[in-house]
Parts: sequence; C-alpha cells; structure tokens
Amino acid sequence: MDELDSALVRLLQQDGRRSNRDLARELDIAPSTCLERVRSLHRRGVLVGYHADVDLHALGRNLQAMIAVRIRPPTRAVIEEFQRFVERMPEVIAVFVLTGNDDFLLHVAVRDIDHLHAVVLDKLTKRPELADVRTSVIYQYMQKKVIDPC
Repeated sequence: MDELDSALVRLLQQDGRRSNRDLARELDIAPSTCLERVRSLHRRGVLVGYHADVDLHALGRNLQAMIAVRIRPPTRAVIEEFQRFVERMPEVIAVFVLTGNDDFLLHVAVRDIDHLHAVVLDKLTKRPELADVRTSVIYQYMQKKVIDPC
C-alpha cells in the first residue's frame, strides 16, 4: 500500500459510488491509472465489497444494546450452533465471538425497551446452552466510516 492506494481506499470508504473519473480528478491522476489501482486493491483483497448505510431510526429500530452471553459447555459445536442461531435473528446487527468471561457479544437494534426485553427473554434465554446473559443499553453509537490504512 502506497500513498495513492491509501487515498483511494479513504475516498471509496467515504463514498463507494464515486465514479472512476471523479476519483482520478480528486487525486490528480489519469483515469486509467485510477481504474488499474482500484482493480488491484480488489485483487489483493483490500477492497472486498460495497454496501449501503442504513439509518436504523428510519427503520423504526430506535434502541440499540449490547448483550453479553456466556454459554455452556463451551465446545466448538455448541459455539458454532449458537452463532448460527444469533446470525439468523433479525434484531442482531453484529456478532462478536470472544475470549474471557463472555463467549459472545451481540449488538442488537430493536424498536423499544419492550422489544429488547422480548429478545432476551423469549429468544435468548430459551436456548439450553445459555449460562448467563447481561444486557447494556447503548446511549450513543458512533462507527468510524473511514479507516486509514496504516
């Protein structure tokens, strides 16, 4: 990764729909050079895809929480089965598999506190492998939109 690659990654993270011509103009390089660099970033696995950001409030998912989960027994089969289960839950927007006291950290987005309560009681605690669950409501959420290559 050189400075040009880093600049391209930064610009594409800000707006993945920018045209090759706009990128080239912004970086003061030839469009053909820009196109080849972007293709190279894809081939090398630096750029892996593009997505649309969604406003959770516009979808009526006004409350976010982190749910720490401990499961027993902590075997590969149990962990993988639980992970498949939570990945299918529409409320879950991110799953972290951890070391330490907790096995999973689930980032959820729900309508309201009653919906969050139902997710914990009606979905998670019904799982036989669940040993412990702790829920923390998120007051504010910030996600870095642009990650600078080091």
